[in-house]
Amino acid sequence: MLVEHVDLFLHGTLPGPILDLACGNGDNGIFLAQRGCQVTCCDISSESLGQAEKLAEVNNARVKIWQVDLEKDGVNPLPKSAYGAILVFRYLHRPLLECIKKALKNGGLLVYETFTVDQPKFGKPRNPNFLLNSGELLKTYGAWEVIHYFEGIRENPTRAVAQIICRKPEGIEHRA
Repeated sequence: MLVEHVDLFLHGTLPGPILDLACGNGDNGIFLAQRGCQVTCCDISSESLGQAEKLAEVNNARVKIWQVDLEKDGVNPLPKSAYGAILVFRYLHRPLLECIKKALKNGGLLVYETFTVDQPKFGKPRNPNFLLNSGELLKTYGAWEVIHYFEGIRENPTRAVAQIICRKPEGIEHRA
């Protein structure tokens, strides 16, 4: 999905840096950093962030590394109006859905793909806390300018996912 829509990130049109949220080894953020985007890779795992640093170095990409616990109870770990884009792949922590809205600058992009409640038919994850309900991404972000939306089965490997790429409208203010 990111490769198909990479043009949205080029040409200096984003209103700020990109956050690769719960980045794992950082491959999505590094993909954009290789194309000249300013990227911060964040994760709780120092091991994953170490892999991201190595991957960035091997690919001659510059990224910032931010180790952060995104799931601390009652805390919004994301700074308000700080990012021109946020990437989220294969990760769901529902309290962050509203935090993401606040962290994006007006005109910023959200790229979100994760598993749905149909995923247990194909493998992990199986915990409903980590699986989107039907229409949940669209319900959460559908009032924004939706550029791409898909919910269903993807192949190679077979998985049940929901995907959204959307732009936060100008003039929307979220309280911290």
